[in-house]
Amino acid sequence: MNSFIYDVGTKIYFGKNATDNISTELKKYGKKVLLCYGGGSIKKMGLYDKVISEIKKAGCEVFELSGIEPNPRVDSVREGAKICKEQNIDVLLAVGGGSTLDCTKWIAAAAKVDHDAWDFFSDWADVNEALPVLTVLTLSATGSEMNCGGVISNPETKDKIGRLAKPLLPKASFLDPTLTYSVSAYQTACGCADIISHILEVYFAPNKDMYMLDRFMEGLLKTVIKFAPIAIEKPDDYEARANLMWASSWAINTFVTGGKTHEWSCHPLEHELSAIYDITHGLGLAILTPRFLEYCLSENNVDKYVDFGVNVFDIDKNLPKMEIAKLSIEKLSDFLFNTLGLDDTLTKIGIDETNFEIMAQKACEYDCINGFVKLSPKDVEKIFEMCLE
Repeated sequence: MNSFIYDVGTKIYFGKNATDNISTELKKYGKKVLLCYGGGSIKKMGLYDKVISEIKKAGCEVFELSGIEPNPRVDSVREGAKICKEQNIDVLLAVGGGSTLDCTKWIAAAAKVDHDAWDFFSDWADVNEALPVLTVLTLSATGSEMNCGGVISNPETKDKIGRLAKPLLPKASFLDPTLTYSVSAYQTACGCADIISHILEVYFAPNKDMYMLDRFMEGLLKTVIKFAPIAIEKPDDYEARANLMWASSWAINTFVTGGKTHEWSCHPLEHELSAIYDITHGLGLAILTPRFLEYCLSENNVDKYVDFGVNVFDIDKNLPKMEIAKLSIEKLSDFLFNTLGLDDTLTKIGIDETNFEIMAQKACEYDCINGFVKLSPKDVEKIFEMCLE
């Protein structure tokens, strides 16, 4: 097991009425707040009024940035940073799903520099400081409420890039499962596919000395598999929504990483899909993940698939290893495409092979992905092709 330091640093308020604590946290960081959110859903559900009430209760002046997009754009980061600089904003409050949270984090960083926000991604400019960020979560998916990462898209360059930077870590996050009751069946399904992918990116790693974390990840996977169908069938089931929300946070708050050192594989592939086609992130991951697992399966790594099949899907451990491995992929596919009801091919969502070559090159950064197995651009192209049917 590799050595590592584990320091989350985000204070979590979890449960019904968690947002009652927003004012308490805001008071710690200043008097001017930039409220960041997406469309009008937080107003329809009454959350906007609650948040404004908490801001006023804290004695703060509020400024707003609305209209943050799914697959958030760098233009929104630029606009938010401009407001922060012009109004001397002290603290940012993100209300929404992962896209809003990611965008807000990078606004907090861009507000502290003179260069363009995209320089953080195109030139890997240093992130030395950021304004404090608080988050109110309305969608269980990305885990952005409890990590220091964020993904931003640039439509002009057709790039979608994710990056970690410690100053972006939220100071506090407010997780009320009831705020996810209004999430549609489709978005719930996509969010659950995202959670699963976050776990599998780490679970399927070349490391073989992480027994404790592997069992923990299997528990998270079983949690999503158990409660996702319940949340879709009964959107206001508190137990289901609570379990999915907490699983989402722990899937990607660095705990399961545990010192593992390898590159994620499916996420860079999906980032190329949504950079060009602007598809829902979780849907792209759902289509890619089973094909990735199928492509990577070999006699050298079959034991990991056996653990996955036996411990997550309860496949008979006495079956031949390769049979268990293939069944595990079939079980995952059945869950994603039949239980969750997501489209199972790129063809069904209008994507063909036109851009596969350049997408594969960019996903590999023109070299390779050193993940569960080493993937060259040609390997990635083949995985994309497998997703057509």
